[in-house]
Amino acid sequence: MAGTATRKASSKAPSKSLRILISNDDGIQSPGIKALTRVAQLLSDDVWVVAPEVEQSAASHSLTVRRPLRVKKLAPRRFAVDGTPTDCVMLAVLQILEDKAPDLVLSGFNNGSNLAEDIAHSGTVAAASMGAVLGIRAMALSQVTTQGQKTKWTTAETLAPDLIRKLLRMSWAGDSLINVNFPDLVTASVKGVTVTHQGRRRVRETITQSSDPFGRPYYWIGGPRTEKSASKVSDITAINECCVSVTPLRLDLTQEKMLRNMRKALG
Repeated sequence: MAGTATRKASSKAPSKSLRILISNDDGIQSPGIKALTRVAQLLSDDVWVVAPEVEQSAASHSLTVRRPLRVKKLAPRRFAVDGTPTDCVMLAVLQILEDKAPDLVLSGFNNGSNLAEDIAHSGTVAAASMGAVLGIRAMALSQVTTQGQKTKWTTAETLAPDLIRKLLRMSWAGDSLINVNFPDLVTASVKGVTVTHQGRRRVRETITQSSDPFGRPYYWIGGPRTEKSASKVSDITAINECCVSVTPLRLDLTQEKMLRNMRKALG
């Protein structure tokens, strides 16, 4: 466990040179993206928001290639796209901000966790991944929630500025991004920041079968899950221990050990 959670947002003056692009998968009108925009404005005077027009949760890395995309300018430096999170970041970097690429992509704040297997299908993480693909430092940020309880946006908004500053001061691998999850606690109850690896849940996704009013069957993916991990240094464990989880991820998905074994097996 490293560091102590910051108790209030830093008052440092924003940078005039850092260009920040914000996106998400919950949509341009979500409270999470508004909170993250306020955080970014503490860090920079050059903040742009390009996000899906409607919610695109679990869109993963979907890219729209079979129809044209529409972009609506809602305000200066604020645009809505009728596409996926990946579409938004690609359009922002290659079209809307073609005069000067962003120095940082921030995706979030997601309404709910992006831990363990969530990373594979998360639109929030996918937006950050697209930034990394384009050679830009990128972070996905999520506020963990509990079903039936109010989302504690203040926790993410309070702790994120100094955490982002610290991460920006370190060197990053060229094919990497960072996944951050804030625990479902008031700020004062957060115990610190833990650097973690991607976990694996003991209980995986469920599928519920039922019937509509006409008797036709339908299936609903998802439901309550047990947030437990066998690893003591996983993202799930950090959240369960009341800490912010910070996980470095890589774009190269190659399984190195299996690669070596395959080379031996196939000669």
